[in-house]
Amino acid sequence: EERPHLQPLNPRLFDVGRVLTVRANRQFRVTLEINRYSVPARLAGRPVTMKVYPDRVCVYHDGELVARHGRSFERHQDIEDPDHPKALIAQRRHARDALLFKRFLGLTPLAEKYHAGLLDRRGNAMAHVRKIVALVEIHGDDAVVRAMTDALAFEAFSSEYIAHLIDARRRQLPEPSPLHLIRRQDLLELELPPADLSAYPDIPTGNDLQNEGGGDHGHD
Repeated sequence: EERPHLQPLNPRLFDVGRVLTVRANRQFRVTLEINRYSVPARLAGRPVTMKVYPDRVCVYHDGELVARHGRSFERHQDIEDPDHPKALIAQRRHARDALLFKRFLGLTPLAEKYHAGLLDRRGNAMAHVRKIVALVEIHGDDAVVRAMTDALAFEAFSSEYIAHLIDARRRQLPEPSPLHLIRRQDLLELELPPADLSAYPDIPTGNDLQNEGGGDHGHD
């Protein structure tokens, strides 16, 4: 008879979490005691609500659970959910790729056509763009533009092929200069100045050798 009068238990009665209002820092961390816990990167600098339990830390934003960590009782720990920085990493990579692509297109008017070939022939065109721009930093604009122009003519669309062309040109021997033949008669007619042997006093001169030779014949 009493069953209809019973009310369902309020689960909040058993919520023993301590509620704190904190602000995530620029590294998208909230601090509890002397440990730091991550929140999604988009919440950097934003106010959040932290519920602290004996075994866990839960973080809410606008009533939505955005982070859950096991509570640490060690000192100066940085506890990160690997998913929290992913959006920031993707955003930074996108911005970096935008700069690299702008640099790539600025190399030559043919770059846009070469990029179209990469999109058509290669699965990840941006990966090739990154490598081509890296080749520019190593070999300079002119070498890469020349290789890209040749690669486009051969319809060879890949950063590896451009690197191969650059390396092949670097390995080429310089063109030989015109060969001037000297006749033996010309060599005989060369006049060379006498050598200055004053710096070598112990070396006999031609006159000394002649005098020594003459003295030996006199004794004979």
